[in-house]
Amino acid sequence: MAINSFSGSANVQWDQHGDLIKGPTKNAAEVDKPIAGLLYDLKARGLLEDTLVIWGGEFGRTPTDQGGDGRDHNPEGFTMWMAGGGVKGGIAYGATDDYGYFAQENKVHIHDFHATLLHLLGLDHEKLTYHYAGRDFRLTDVHGHVVKDILA
Repeated sequence: MAINSFSGSANVQWDQHGDLIKGPTKNAAEVDKPIAGLLYDLKARGLLEDTLVIWGGEFGRTPTDQGGDGRDHNPEGFTMWMAGGGVKGGIAYGATDDYGYFAQENKVHIHDFHATLLHLLGLDHEKLTYHYAGRDFRLTDVHGHVVKDILA
């Protein structure tokens, strides 16, 4: 998958199955200042407390190599970060095992993440339930708990 980065460069590769040192180093250099600038600008204008910024993907990377110069997808433990919009600043929540493969401490299931996002947006995910074909449905699939430890 190739996408354009914040700096306007075409075909920035974000899916590092190879070229593990060069690729992420280049990508981080291209987004680091724009992200910092966005957060600084939102805070300077008094908008950060009302704006939720989320950075993440749908999986992490395995702690072992894939063909010598890359890593495979890892849905078992990965990092996302949030700023502003009602979340505590300057904290880390959760941890992986010593190997870096499995989430082990304060695991956040995707349903919990969605419930927390909806809460931060002012919506109660449990009130978004509807009954269809003999089953209850909602955006968090009748699961999920708000991760209160990260709330400001």
